[in-house]
Amino acid sequence: MGWLLLPATLAAQTPSYVGSAECKTCHTQIYERWKTTRMANVVRDPKEYPESIIPDLSKPDPLVKFTKNDIAFVYGSKWKQRYFRKQGNDYYPLPAQWDVVHKVWRAYLVKAGTDWWVPYYPGDNNNRPTGPLCDGCHSVNYNIEAKTVTEWNVGCEKCHGPGSVHASKPSRTNIVNPARQDPVRASDVCIQCHSQGQPLANPIQGKYYDWPVGFHVGSDLSHYWKLEEHKEGETTFTHFPDGTAHKNRMQGNDFVSSVMYTRGVTCFSCHDVHGTSNDADLLKPASVMCLECHGPKSPNGPHTATIEQHTHHKPGSSGSECVGCHMPKIETTLGDVMVRSHTFRFISPSLTEKLKMPNSCNTCHADKSAEWALDELKKWPEVSPWRL
Repeated sequence: MGWLLLPATLAAQTPSYVGSAECKTCHTQIYERWKTTRMANVVRDPKEYPESIIPDLSKPDPLVKFTKNDIAFVYGSKWKQRYFRKQGNDYYPLPAQWDVVHKVWRAYLVKAGTDWWVPYYPGDNNNRPTGPLCDGCHSVNYNIEAKTVTEWNVGCEKCHGPGSVHASKPSRTNIVNPARQDPVRASDVCIQCHSQGQPLANPIQGKYYDWPVGFHVGSDLSHYWKLEEHKEGETTFTHFPDGTAHKNRMQGNDFVSSVMYTRGVTCFSCHDVHGTSNDADLLKPASVMCLECHGPKSPNGPHTATIEQHTHHKPGSSGSECVGCHMPKIETTLGDVMVRSHTFRFISPSLTEKLKMPNSCNTCHADKSAEWALDELKKWPEVSPWRL
């Protein structure tokens, strides 16, 4: 278990989960920031928070065969919102989801030939409980036998481990702080949920789980979880042919393949899940953050005198933003709503022709062809002809 990696002085003590409210007394400012984040509000009870239901359910739609009274929980608010009913001590998906971006209803049913777990669950939402398929990542301390949680949402102990000992006698030695872990263990705190894969022990007690059952922060995630495998050159439900993620919730799959990861950069080198005013809870706006390590003439690159010389786009334009080329929006979350890749690789237009996959240039220049983009790159003196 994760807490076995805590100092030997705690060997006689078994820390338990106590809930995020226990953290508020000593960590008030952090708690107040965190409680307004999407991490803290991904799962909401509409009876307690009626405003959490985004669409107007009074307007009829052929996809919506449920009422507000049927909804025990709503999941999500940024790109899509899904709805779950309660039966016994399990929750089940309702058959429609709200597309937040386009403000339309879309059917919700995971289709055959998509997620790895589909063959193990009948093709009906009424036979797909969220406990084994969702709840381990949307809660703290989900108990697979009792089907109970310490709290819903990504609370403090999801990232810091059980906090009872720390709450009774605060010390740096009796709580996990990812910022003081080695880069691999630190990023595993996020990868436990921001990745596609499956438990090593599947099935567990006769059920197939889609989250790392038994993992607690501080332990070795690879002892509980394996990332979705990919064969180079193949397009799958989860990956593009070059190994870049094909869909959302795969930031971890992308990141571990990056040069940034091998150099010791962690998820929270860029993000603060306690909450910031920046998109994606970045520590600073992306246009500022990237350049702190990758400014002009930096040993890390780019090696040009100016950013404009590197990007061949006007300063301040979308084409001059680092994330536009190195984190293109090519990973599907719902329909044509995309999220950014996290390999930090520039995807050349040549790969579109070779592997039939999207590239960094045509994500913005959608009215142009990959051939046009490749011809343009060949005119850039800073770009090696051997790397196109």
